[in-house]
Amino acid sequence: MISPELQKAIDGLQIQDVYLRSALARCGEDFDPKYAPLLATAVVQQMHAVKQSTLAEVEGNGRLLRVLVALGTRWVEPSPDPEEPKVLAVIEAEFVAEYRLQGELPQNCIEEFALKNASYHVWPYWREYLASQCERMRLPRLIMPAVQLAHHRNGNVDPAAE
Repeated sequence: MISPELQKAIDGLQIQDVYLRSALARCGEDFDPKYAPLLATAVVQQMHAVKQSTLAEVEGNGRLLRVLVALGTRWVEPSPDPEEPKVLAVIEAEFVAEYRLQGELPQNCIEEFALKNASYHVWPYWREYLASQCERMRLPRLIMPAVQLAHHRNGNVDPAAE
């Protein structure tokens, strides 16, 4: 169930843009994914973090909420020491999701939206970026799941129907 603060933010923000802010894609020094037998045993690790949210007044655009979301995938060699894994390859990206404020929103609504909702808008861009980088680098094809919001009707949900 969506909290009243999150619902207020959803109702008070309108998506304007999602774009790539920075990116990193590299293989380890002695690792060639096209011919590496290690890939069959490599461990795939994921990263996802909402790094920052800021309000900005943009001339001609009104007030915008900008949310910075960092995502990453890396392939590591299995190791008995998880503190120092040997990284075979890494793909990381930071995306900015921008929203136009339709009116005033309390800070707690903005924070909850940034942490719990902005990633839903960024996720399709990350899926596409990761898939294309894997192909370009000859890394194994990863199929990231689609992410969807849980269905809600402003609290008028029949729990037996879910």
